[in-house]
Amino acid sequence: MHTSVLVIDDECELAEYTAKYFNMSGVETEYVLNAQDALTFLSKNTCSLVLLDINLGNDSGFDLCREIRTSLDVPIFFISARSSEDDMLLALSIGGDDYICKPFSLGVLLAKVKAVLKRYEDKQSSDKKSANDGIVHIGNVDFDMRKAAIIKNGSSVGLKAMEFKLLVYMLKNKNRVIPKDEFFEKVWETDYVSDVTLNVHIRHLREKIEDDAGNPAVIKTIWGVGFMLEDNN
Repeated sequence: MHTSVLVIDDECELAEYTAKYFNMSGVETEYVLNAQDALTFLSKNTCSLVLLDINLGNDSGFDLCREIRTSLDVPIFFISARSSEDDMLLALSIGGDDYICKPFSLGVLLAKVKAVLKRYEDKQSSDKKSANDGIVHIGNVDFDMRKAAIIKNGSSVGLKAMEFKLLVYMLKNKNRVIPKDEFFEKVWETDYVSDVTLNVHIRHLREKIEDDAGNPAVIKTIWGVGFMLEDNN
């Protein structure tokens, strides 16, 4: 069975109401209340997006995210009452795509989810198909657009879906400063994205592309504006 959204939250009433609200809005949604049930569900079914609470009784949403990421590359939205920047950065660094603080508006959450589902379910395959086939040289590495991978020092490192889309967009606009708002509009296709989310994805790209991610030569930060992919080839 395939469902668009899987809600993983130990607050039964909230999980049930979120799933009901999404289903009434045309987004197929299931929910589970703990980590083990989530893993059991995902072993037998598929989904296009996960809404994951950090606190899952005796279990950790962080640990569950790491386990999910070993086999699945679907978008993961963390939902939590914890609002510290450290929690947000950890969530994004281990594979989360966004971080939503409780309490949240179900209407706003639904809008964010629909935007991401549209991208992953309807446009991801067409984006890859429409991208120029072949190898693109970036700095001292090669980008295999057919396999969505970076080839560096003879080794291939795969890109996640959002990293792939970000890199393709920057290549199409290389040597031009791209404002952050433009990334949100053209890549995420929604306004409901934080600077932290963008910055973490850019950092992950740099770690795969740059010789020194702390002193980038390819993906430059233009302070107060955005980023630029510099290509002198």
